[in-house]
Amino acid sequence: MFSANESTFDRVIRFIVGAVLIYAWYAMWVTGTMAIIALTVGIILAVTGIIGWCPLYRLFGIGTRSTTT
Repeated sequence: MFSANESTFDRVIRFIVGAVLIYAWYAMWVTGTMAIIALTVGIILAVTGIIGWCPLYRLFGIGTRSTTT
C-alpha cells in the first residue's frame, strides 16, 4: 500500500530528532503550547522514521530514497 520514500539517512535523522523532541516534552525542557507542539512533531518524526514513509513527500511527489533498477 505505501512504498518507502525515505532514505536510511533520512529515517535515522527523523527518528533521532523525534526522540529528542519527545524527551524534551518528557523532561519538561519545554512547557505549555511549545510542549504540545514538541510532542506532536516528535511523534510524527519518530513514526515516519520507523516506517520509512512520509505523507508530505508523497503529496509533493518527492523522496530521498534512491530507486535503482
